[in-house]
Amino acid sequence: MSNAIDLKQAAAARAAELVEDGMNVGLGSGSTAYKFVSLLAERVRNGLKIVGVPTSEITRQLAIKEGITVSTLDETPSLDMTVDGADEMTRSLHLIKGGGGCLLWEKIVAVASSRNVVIADGSKLVETLGRFPLPIEVNKFGLEATRRAIINTFTKCGLNGEITVRQTEDGQVFVTDGGHLILDAALNSIPDPEKLSVQLNLVPGVVENGLFVGISTDAIIATETGLVEWSRV
Repeated sequence: MSNAIDLKQAAAARAAELVEDGMNVGLGSGSTAYKFVSLLAERVRNGLKIVGVPTSEITRQLAIKEGITVSTLDETPSLDMTVDGADEMTRSLHLIKGGGGCLLWEKIVAVASSRNVVIADGSKLVETLGRFPLPIEVNKFGLEATRRAIINTFTKCGLNGEITVRQTEDGQVFVTDGGHLILDAALNSIPDPEKLSVQLNLVPGVVENGLFVGISTDAIIATETGLVEWSRV
C-alpha cells in the first residue's frame, strides 16, 4: 500500500467483505466510498443480492451504472449497514463529514442503519477534530442572519474561526442535493464535538452540521503497515 489511493482501496475492499447476502446497505459518498461501491458491485455481479440506499445523487448514479439495485429510505427505511468515508475522525469514532457536500443525506442514512462502518486512510485520524473545516448545511433564506447566529454559537462554546460560503470550482455558490447551502467553518480545534453539534442544530436556518458523534460503530483504517479495525464500545 504505497499511496493514498492504494490505502483507500484496501479499506474499501475490507468493508465490501462485510456485506452479506440479503442486506440493505447504505452507500456513502466521496472518493473512498465510491471505491467501496465499485468493489461491492463486483460481488453483486458474482451473485450477491443486496439493496443499496445512496447518500447522494452521484452515488445513486454510480450504483445504477455498476448494476446495484438501488432504493430510497422511503422504500427501505431500515438498513443493516452503511459504509462511508470521513474527512476527519478520532479514535472515539467522532467524525467530521461533508467535504463533498452530502452531510445531510449521509447523516439521515447513517442514523437509519444498525451498523455504520467508516473507511479511511490513516491521514484522516486525528486526536481532536477541527483541523478540517466544519461543514454546516444551511437554508438559503436569511443566510447572513444564520451566519451571525452561528458565530454567536461558536463564541458561547469558546470557539472562533473564519466562516465561508462554499463555492464550486467555477466560482458559483455550491448547492447540495437537498437544495441548501454550506458554510465551512475553520475552527482548528473542536474539543467538545457533542456539545457543539447540539448547539449548532438549535440555530434557526441550520439544517444539519458535519459533526457525526455517536453514529459510527466501526472503523477500517488503512495505514502503511496494514489495516487497523476497531469498534465503538
